[in-house]
Amino acid sequence: MNHSPLETLLGAVVVVIAVGFLIFAFSVTDSRAVAGYELAARFERVDGLELGADVRMGGIKIGTVRSQSLDPQTYVAIVRFSVNNAIKVPADSSASIESEGLLGGRYLNVVPGGDDRMLKPGEEIRFTQASVSLEQLFGKFLGGGITMPPAPVAQPK
Repeated sequence: MNHSPLETLLGAVVVVIAVGFLIFAFSVTDSRAVAGYELAARFERVDGLELGADVRMGGIKIGTVRSQSLDPQTYVAIVRFSVNNAIKVPADSSASIESEGLLGGRYLNVVPGGDDRMLKPGEEIRFTQASVSLEQLFGKFLGGGITMPPAPVAQPK
């Protein structure tokens, strides 16, 4: 294959523009992890919440989801997340898993409480609301919200 210097130069320009675009997009979207102190919250379910997902308060990103695990005794999901050091979270705050839209990702929403005591690093938000399964909502909508009770099981005499 014979390549002219013009083709090589044009390819290099395209690569430089693509790298510049990626750097620009990364800096504008604020998708970097937030350094800060760690908090935790327990949820019945965390469907769709990914590692690195945003933690928001009032719609503003204040942190990042760091890890998810399952408590083997209670079978609830434990989500650990970082919060910007400049943000202090009241002890009676609540957390919920919200959707960015019908096809969007999920994020952890923190609603501040009114307590004077602030959560310290490593503490847990006690009031939580699990994620809502869109599949279950669609199923209820399409089925008219009517669910059939399970068939009775005959008990041996």
